[in-house]
Amino acid sequence: MTLQDYIDSIRHQSIAVIGIGVSNIPLLRLLCANGCKVTACDRRSMAELGEVGRELEEAGCSFRLGEDYLEDLREELIFRTPGLMPFDPHLAAAVERGSTLTSEMEVFLALCPCRTFAVTGSDGKTTTTTIIAELLREQGYGVHLGGNIGKPLLCELPEIRPTDVAVLELSSFQLHSMTCRPDVAVITNLSPNHLDKHKDFQDYMDAKASIFRNQRPEDRLILNRDDPHTPYYRSLAHSRISYFSDRSEIEEGCVCRDGRLYYVPEGADSELLYAEEIRIPGEHNVQNYLAAFEAVRGWVSAETCRKVAKRFPGVPHRLEEVRVRRGVTWINDSMASSPTRTIVGLEASRKKPIVIVGGYDKHIPFDELGDRLNELAKTVILCGDTAEKIRTAILNSRAWHGLPLETAEDLQDAVRLADACAEKGDIVMLSPACASFDRFRNFEERGNLFKQYVRELEE
Repeated sequence: MTLQDYIDSIRHQSIAVIGIGVSNIPLLRLLCANGCKVTACDRRSMAELGEVGRELEEAGCSFRLGEDYLEDLREELIFRTPGLMPFDPHLAAAVERGSTLTSEMEVFLALCPCRTFAVTGSDGKTTTTTIIAELLREQGYGVHLGGNIGKPLLCELPEIRPTDVAVLELSSFQLHSMTCRPDVAVITNLSPNHLDKHKDFQDYMDAKASIFRNQRPEDRLILNRDDPHTPYYRSLAHSRISYFSDRSEIEEGCVCRDGRLYYVPEGADSELLYAEEIRIPGEHNVQNYLAAFEAVRGWVSAETCRKVAKRFPGVPHRLEEVRVRRGVTWINDSMASSPTRTIVGLEASRKKPIVIVGGYDKHIPFDELGDRLNELAKTVILCGDTAEKIRTAILNSRAWHGLPLETAEDLQDAVRLADACAEKGDIVMLSPACASFDRFRNFEERGNLFKQYVRELEE
């Protein structure tokens, strides 16, 4: 079925699109352009929507706006925004009344004419997804990068050829109750995350499992052999499983031993490169490359793997060097939106950094973060909604040893405080361990503002 076939099949249904955001704006434009009866639902007012709202209104879109935007949903087809979970009472009531619930990404995966590589996990999924896309692009494939990163892909379907590949990062929000069947699925790792949105950790785990539940034996699932949750996923899978590991013995997959990355079982073209040759630093990036190399095995040559690993500088907002000023290195790690990501960044640092932490509260425990900050940080600057929770975790840690703590009013004040206490040779790292929604639209805005404030510091 083509995209136009799909639009024709729903043209006479009443349609609600929840959330006038990045992924749904192109969808709303498409539906309106094809004469569909569509209602856009959003908490914001028309004044807050601005030019986008006026454009959609002129295109024929109806609106349900304000605090009651989810009340009495009765449309036949409902596209949800990723941040609104399917078990929300309003959505559950609509489904009970007979509505069909879907999403822009679910429809894309159902209609996509080319091979699909999909990545999920708690940490490393953006970097792993981006590396996979870089590897395939370097090998000569037409690559379409989307999902939780890149651009919305549904409206791009007419331009996607069967010989192309789609590479997708999928979050637990997108995957929850989604029906999909990627040709290659990757789960990087699992740790508690987004517990403010999920019913519990089991619900979070099961949402991630949606990435492979509908795969068939001819499809591939790449799992982290060293992650304690892998046996659970292995028990649910019907597809061909292979692994990546830098610690465990495996029969099939990609491993790192004695600083060398290679495929097992060993054979022709199994030798890849040494870990020290990878341009982006940190043991976690070795793991990201292991996952990516295994995902593209059979698609990308060892020569291409080596070329990309030696050249690729990493993704923005993930251990991104902003500037070196007066001998102080400033690092933007705004993508570190969970404690485990911040810990990985701390472990990758060449010396104890001055760390800016804190943000939106996802109801994740900070106990381990408190321990590791005591062990690995030179100074901690606390800001955002979780500042006091993180302070408590640091002070209650058995590793507490008088680690200097500062409290900032906002991110700009945090940069000022860090600058005041930094000495030549120090590293200052924004690595919040929390989502950004307490003060910012997303982690990109937070990271970009951090970079702006750092660049504005006088020479």
